[in-house]
Amino acid sequence: MHRKLRIGIDIDGCVTCPTALVPFLQKSFDQNLKYEDITEYDLGKVLNQPDDIIQQWFKDYQEEIYRTSPVHKGADKVLNDWAKSFHLIFISARYEFLNEITLNWFKEHNIPFHHIELTGSHNKLEACKKLEVDYFIEDKLDNALDIHHELNIPVFLFNTPYNQSELPEGVIRVFDWRSLDQKLNQMIQK
Repeated sequence: MHRKLRIGIDIDGCVTCPTALVPFLQKSFDQNLKYEDITEYDLGKVLNQPDDIIQQWFKDYQEEIYRTSPVHKGADKVLNDWAKSFHLIFISARYEFLNEITLNWFKEHNIPFHHIELTGSHNKLEACKKLEVDYFIEDKLDNALDIHHELNIPVFLFNTPYNQSELPEGVIRVFDWRSLDQKLNQMIQK
């Protein structure tokens, strides 16, 4: 029996809707802020706020954000299909103390998983190595580039306003879960 392909998947901005933060940011900082305005991953730069203010804000709101984030459109259907054929490994920068909230969210939204790794850091490279992922799905540009470069695996990058850049071959921009599913299947068929 052959080994199932191991798909590494970031949670926030990939499985959860990338707009999930916006209402919280509007409430706390700028009610006119739109998702399209978030052109950098660094929220301090986007909101013109010092890092310590953003860090405290995130500490205050992260549990509620993670509990209430909607599913990225189409993710549940595709992931339920993939669970039959692939080993689904979710690798997130969330902290370990958020494990219960994370598991409850997956159950509530009927998202299948084989393993969830909460790294507490945006650097997911070591987790990808340790868990031997064959493909990775990400929304953070530098993570996508690092993982592809270091592990020489294809990385699918969900298109967002904060990750616009030229991409090297092997980092593939995707716009929704349906197109991601098609591109992954085409790649596997080769």
